[in-house]
Amino acid sequence: MPQKHETPTIDELEKGTFPSFVKEIKRAAESSNVQDNNYAQDLLGQLELSYKEKKTHWKHGGIVGVRGYGSGVIGRYSDIPDQFPGVAHFHTVRVNQPAGFFYTTDALREICDVWDKYGSGLTNMHGSTGDIILLGTKTENLEPVFAELSSRGWDLGGSGSAVRTPSCCVGPARCEWSCYDTLELTYQITQRYQDELHRPMFPYKFKFKMAGCAVDCIASIARADMSIIGTWKGNIQIDQEEVRNYAKNGMDIQAEIVDMCPTGCMSWDGNELKINDEDCNRCMHCIAKMTKALRQGEEKGATILLGSKAPIVTGALMSWVIVPFIKLEP
Repeated sequence: MPQKHETPTIDELEKGTFPSFVKEIKRAAESSNVQDNNYAQDLLGQLELSYKEKKTHWKHGGIVGVRGYGSGVIGRYSDIPDQFPGVAHFHTVRVNQPAGFFYTTDALREICDVWDKYGSGLTNMHGSTGDIILLGTKTENLEPVFAELSSRGWDLGGSGSAVRTPSCCVGPARCEWSCYDTLELTYQITQRYQDELHRPMFPYKFKFKMAGCAVDCIASIARADMSIIGTWKGNIQIDQEEVRNYAKNGMDIQAEIVDMCPTGCMSWDGNELKINDEDCNRCMHCIAKMTKALRQGEEKGATILLGSKAPIVTGALMSWVIVPFIKLEP
């Protein structure tokens, strides 16, 4: 039987209205579906000790992985394995997510069943880069879990100094504002850069993120080395009657739309909304606020940007434009 640990300190993290990762770890520790509950039980014990001592007990014990791949597995070891043998090895496996993060329930159950068999049963859906994050397994389980995932059509994602797993918004599958097929481009880039994704060869990681429009639900402009963001050419299409309906129903168009325009290209006289499209930077704020009244221009494409990072020390660095407009068609 797994050893249960007293956890008065981290029990405090179960209180309040927000979801608690401690509660989820405890569920995994008690789950009859997880073949080895020692992972989660000892994770709770080590976490409690770390909170009391105010220091981590994870260490980097060397590089681990699966045969033929240099990425997709992140090695993690406890520096007190005798005290918490269940997390002596607690490696993370990154699994390439489908474009747009679309899953069937059968696919999710399949992933969870495999991880209950070979790991802790704990997952993170998804990491900041993308990927299904499978948290915690032993070195000897890495090849078996990879073999079983591969046999079911899954592949590992990127980690380390490699091309990271490309990710995108839901695109035209669910969103009428998508200016190009983000799902198809994500698939094509993933296939094109298989070698660079699985076998790190760069001095630093490289991320692609595809956003169908400037609302940028995938946060590409702040978190991707290459951001591909949907845009358009031509004038914003305006339905003046619908604009007046928004005003009639309580929207303060001057305050909520015109004054919020970053380039000041709009005006409202109480009856007609005017846009100087030459000054518009296509940020999508007005369109997103008045979806019935405004639509993008008819010629759709994308802007390609480079260089964003989200470093901890110096703060976010936004990407900059290298290709203002390009048609993206199959």
